[in-house]
Amino acid sequence: MDELALARALHVLAVVVWIGGVSMATTVALPAVRRGDLGEDRLKAFHAFERRFVWQARAAVVVAGLTGLFMVARMELWDRFADVGFWWMHAMVGVWGLFAFVLFVGEPFVLQRAFPAWAQRDPERAFAALHRVHKLLLVLSLLTIFGAVAGSHGWLPA
Repeated sequence: MDELALARALHVLAVVVWIGGVSMATTVALPAVRRGDLGEDRLKAFHAFERRFVWQARAAVVVAGLTGLFMVARMELWDRFADVGFWWMHAMVGVWGLFAFVLFVGEPFVLQRAFPAWAQRDPERAFAALHRVHKLLLVLSLLTIFGAVAGSHGWLPA
C-alpha cells in the first residue's frame, strides 16, 4: 500500500472525528446543556459528554499532527510555509496547534480546575463563555478545512 495514501486517509479521518466532534459539541450538546435539556446540573451534563469525547479528540489531534507532518516531510512541502499563497497550510498548523494546546494543556490544567467553580457561581456566564469559545474554534476550523481542500485542489488563488 502507498504510505502517502494511507497517511492522507488517516489524516482526513482524524480531522473528521476531531472537527465533527467539535461541531456536535458546539451546535448540539452545549446548547442543550445551556437550556437545561440534559438536566438541571449543567456541569454534570457537560462532563458526561466532554469526558467521553476529550480522549477521542486528543487521539484525533495526535493522528492529524503526525500524518500531516509525515505528508509535509514525504512530499517535501516545507517551502509552502514561506509562501503566503499557501495560507491554508499555515492555518492547518495554527488550528492544530491551538487545539493541541487546549486539549493537552488548557483543558486538564486550567479548565478542569477553574471551570467547575465558575459554573457553580455563575452558570449562565460560564456556559455562555464556553459556548462562545467553541463557536470561535468551530468557525476557525471550518474556514481552515474549506481553505485546505480548496487550496490543495487549486481552487483558491495562490
